[in-house]
Amino acid sequence: MPHSKPDLTRRAFNMILASTATLSGALPALAQSPQQKPARFGFEDVLKRARDLATAPVSPAPNLPEAVQKLDFDAWKDIRFRPDRAFLNGGASFRLQAFHLGHLYRRPVTINIIREGIATPIPYAPGLFDYGRTKLDKPLPVNVGFAGFRLHYPLNDPKVFDEAIAFLGANAFRLLGRGQRYGLSAQGIVINAGTESEETPHFLEFWIESPEAGAEKIVFYALLDGESLTGAYRFELAPGVDSAMDVSLTLFPRRQIHRLGIAPLSTLFLNGENDRRYTGDFRPELHDSDGLLINSGGGEWLWRPLRNPMRQARSTFVDNNPRGFGLLQRDRNFEHYQDLDLNYELRPSYWVEPQEGWGEGRLELVENPAADDIDNNVTVAWTPNAPVEPGKPVTLSYRLTSGLDMRRLSPNGRAISTYQTQARALGSQEPIPPGSRRFIIDFAGGELRYFLTQPELVEFVPSSTVGDIKRAFVVPNAQTGGFRAAFDVQVEPGATTDLRGYLRAGQRALTETWTYPWHAE
Repeated sequence: MPHSKPDLTRRAFNMILASTATLSGALPALAQSPQQKPARFGFEDVLKRARDLATAPVSPAPNLPEAVQKLDFDAWKDIRFRPDRAFLNGGASFRLQAFHLGHLYRRPVTINIIREGIATPIPYAPGLFDYGRTKLDKPLPVNVGFAGFRLHYPLNDPKVFDEAIAFLGANAFRLLGRGQRYGLSAQGIVINAGTESEETPHFLEFWIESPEAGAEKIVFYALLDGESLTGAYRFELAPGVDSAMDVSLTLFPRRQIHRLGIAPLSTLFLNGENDRRYTGDFRPELHDSDGLLINSGGGEWLWRPLRNPMRQARSTFVDNNPRGFGLLQRDRNFEHYQDLDLNYELRPSYWVEPQEGWGEGRLELVENPAADDIDNNVTVAWTPNAPVEPGKPVTLSYRLTSGLDMRRLSPNGRAISTYQTQARALGSQEPIPPGSRRFIIDFAGGELRYFLTQPELVEFVPSSTVGDIKRAFVVPNAQTGGFRAAFDVQVEPGATTDLRGYLRAGQRALTETWTYPWHAE
């Protein structure tokens, strides 16, 4: 099966988005007749366009000039937006830059700026870009469009405008908070993720509201189009230590959709302490995220470590009105990555919080096998049970937060590390039972440190959907200020089981629930 692979590749995105600068320059003022009083452009206009577009065939990708089609990665990478030509800098706290078309990015988008209620498209102009060593045969037309855009904000220094968000490739985007490096991606929507019929609609057009001087938030809109649906999006971005973006959307289905993926997130997981199949790399671990955290509608907190499976694996978490979910990077120890350039310990975690009841559905986690770090191989999204039918719009909203420290999310202890080994005591020569494995989980945080002086009060509660739990124990872990739990599970060789476990004192849960699928070879 194919894995979720938007137009944007990780390596291209990180290389292009790595260059940030202090910006200046402004969008020229627009001449208007004093008699003209056009209606103010807003989200309702985008809604109408999406609704009308849904009654027409999907928009074909336009033919680009040959000079753009011929740009390979190196030539395209050499084309950079000129910082002194950035838009929105008339005293505002935000700056806007555009990406040039070329290489993988051949689907042009139109970028508009809304000033005093009037939306005006940004025309393409060669002077907006520094072409480096890349030479184009002839000038491109002013309506050729752009590949995407990025917004800058003084995230880390009041005098420096750093990238806060970037839209590049299909409907993918990435946002950053203070001290963060680009890692995982978010998407506007995904359809039939991880299947042969996977579909990724494209953002066709953006409208960015010109912010007031000193504004700490910025609002912009987007129009989406794809084979199965169209959509209108409203984004409100508030950059900061933890950058947050409120997303409101209305989708207009063209046809029935069986697996609609809402608020999709995608990430890389190549290897970690729980999955060490790739050991040829000098880096001990390599991942943008190490687990999926879920706050269910019933208030339970679940932690599912990510894997790099031998074949595509799909995990389903049935729920009703979920309170939140996200792909997190919990391991912030440089020693575990040893990468001076990519800084995996600084990759952000993304957390999705529905802003109203999403009803009955399921979170679907798709893990694909990966042999390198080029593309994201793990995707998660919410799939509603309610049928998605043509003529029945789907409207919802959520908040997406990008942060380094997500310990505030759960009030309980957390599963910070997962290990597995042979199901026998260290140094023992006893035979290993067929279909058996030992799992070791480190829990820390919450109230666990309080119980270190009386560890006998803490109990580990493991369970398995198939097979038997043969032994389980828990011991204090002074290194983490928490507890280390371990258990042995045995199933029939070739069987698959879902494992769970948590710590409790009496009848009170002290930690989130750790969960993990395991297949006995």
